[in-house]
Amino acid sequence: MTTRRRRVEPLQQPPAHVVDVPGSKSITNRALLIAALAEGDSHLTGVLLAEDTAAMTDCVRSLGAGVDVDAPSRTILVGGVAGRVAPGPRSLFARQSGTTGRFIAAAVLAGRGRYELDGDAQLRARPMADLVDALVGLGAEVDATEGRLPMAVEVGEAVVGGTVALAAGRTSQFASALLMVGPLLSDGLELRLEGGVVSRPYLDMTVGIMKDFGASVELVDGVYCVHPGGYHGRRYSIEPDASAASYFFGAAAVTGGSVTVRGLHRQSIQGDIGFVDVLQSMGAQVESSDVGLTVQGGSLRGVDVDLRDLSDTAPTLAVVAATASGSTTIRGIGFVRGKESDRIAVPIAGLAAVGISAEQTADGLVVHGGTHHEGVVDSHDDHRIAMAFSLLGLRGPAVEISDPDCVSKTFPAYFDVLDRLRSRPDHTDSNDGYREDEGLRESDITVIAIDGPAGSGKSTVARAVADRLGLEYLDTGAMYRAVTFAVIRHGIDPADVEDVAAMACELDLSVGSDGVHVDGVDATTEIRGPEVTRAVSVVAANPGVRKELRSRQREWAHRRGGGVLEGRDIGTVVFPDARLKVYLTASPEVRAARRAKEVSDLDYETVAADIARRDAYDQGRADSPLTEADDAVLIDTTGLTVDQVVDAVEAALR
Repeated sequence: MTTRRRRVEPLQQPPAHVVDVPGSKSITNRALLIAALAEGDSHLTGVLLAEDTAAMTDCVRSLGAGVDVDAPSRTILVGGVAGRVAPGPRSLFARQSGTTGRFIAAAVLAGRGRYELDGDAQLRARPMADLVDALVGLGAEVDATEGRLPMAVEVGEAVVGGTVALAAGRTSQFASALLMVGPLLSDGLELRLEGGVVSRPYLDMTVGIMKDFGASVELVDGVYCVHPGGYHGRRYSIEPDASAASYFFGAAAVTGGSVTVRGLHRQSIQGDIGFVDVLQSMGAQVESSDVGLTVQGGSLRGVDVDLRDLSDTAPTLAVVAATASGSTTIRGIGFVRGKESDRIAVPIAGLAAVGISAEQTADGLVVHGGTHHEGVVDSHDDHRIAMAFSLLGLRGPAVEISDPDCVSKTFPAYFDVLDRLRSRPDHTDSNDGYREDEGLRESDITVIAIDGPAGSGKSTVARAVADRLGLEYLDTGAMYRAVTFAVIRHGIDPADVEDVAAMACELDLSVGSDGVHVDGVDATTEIRGPEVTRAVSVVAANPGVRKELRSRQREWAHRRGGGVLEGRDIGTVVFPDARLKVYLTASPEVRAARRAKEVSDLDYETVAADIARRDAYDQGRADSPLTEADDAVLIDTTGLTVDQVVDAVEAALR
């Protein structure tokens, strides 16, 4: 099976939107660990919920902290261990999270016994030797091959602290890890950094959060002095992620539009907020308001810039530089070769894949602005590469991204949020260019969402509503059937989660008035056949399939300024702010009778049993289960004509 890809098409017009990005990963993982080590409870708000923070959550639980995650409100309640980490033996798994792997390796110094730490292959490839040397210097025994994961940290006698030297030219995460465990050591910690320090703003962030939780830290003659005393639980608010925001600021820059990131301001404690200054030096405009920070694109020119302190934005800048006049030199980032991917070589290869020239230097790269062509960019399973190169697709021509799901590491909904830039502008003003707004709302376009179980009349009613109101209609159920048809056609097991999801992403799919076409084949009739009908519920429950088709559904509506969409999660997930949500139902007998008429080669009893099975599957699936939206208009179609149901929908719309 080929690698999954995501195609990013050009915007039809420059964006003018307010967007929300998730909470800062860097702040979330630091606050999570410190709250777990603190005495008492902490209430974290605005947290990032993603792969990296899930890894930290799992690890601090294993070390004895109580963690209660409330995903809808993006809050976490943490019961701290009061500086007494649960004793080993403990097995800790950091997934792909560098902050988790490095921070936890040092945190176990506050415990006693053996702690085995491992991670995914990508994290195993990242260096840890400098941190290992520091842990040994403080009194721990560490078993690690070539200074990498997997490793075992053995804490015999209590580690009391003291003075330790650390090479700081590779990453600031090692220093942050040691600083955060310092208040738990009886003698505190004196940390002397040797060589050039990279990403210093992250050290400032670490110290700031430590102080917020009651720690005493001083920087004296270049030495960090951490005094013993531990941490105290508190309520702590996490600001939006400046690294995540960089992609939307970059989108504004390369398309000539404007994007405001809500809740993010120049006073942010995140170093990556400096990315807007780089864009401004290239010719973009930057304005701050009570709503957030806004970037307005313009005519961009190449620059020469040192990104040592905001290196996570280097791939984004490389992509923006590809659209600028002249050449852009990015310096001071030689250490990013050891990130999730080689973030110098990989962006250069990605640019080459779409016709843009760039070359490496000793500590960075030079990008020569030009006009790109369509192509496939290999993300190397690196979330920042995938997100950065999507910006070229917005500008056009289209770009395909391999392994797009890697964005779940830090921004699971990235492509969904990016697609919202395709709607009509929502915050421009002809007088000053900007105004406060409530943000992008699906209600700004005329979306009518019609949901309901099989046989409730969704398709028939949705078509009739679209005809009466002069709107376009999308049969989303046909999209799931089309994927199922393709899966069967290629001999893929419908229960094979990865291959089925990959098929959904690769499919050339068209659903419209001229029928359903799959990779150029007219499948209008075949998708209604018994083989597809039997397998579609399994395919439709696949989270990867649902994610891909939701994105296509949103793009379809945004391109048309709205429409009538029917399905099983349109009003609850795809368009939760739709102008009108309708939930259709009918008695089981009526639903079975309707479906039996559509499938002439099956008897009523067989169809009724299949509907009951489908209902159970739809309502019980983990990803977007079938349920009535709280604000949906409920219409029981039993005994009603199509015109009567359409009348009810039209009345509700008015």
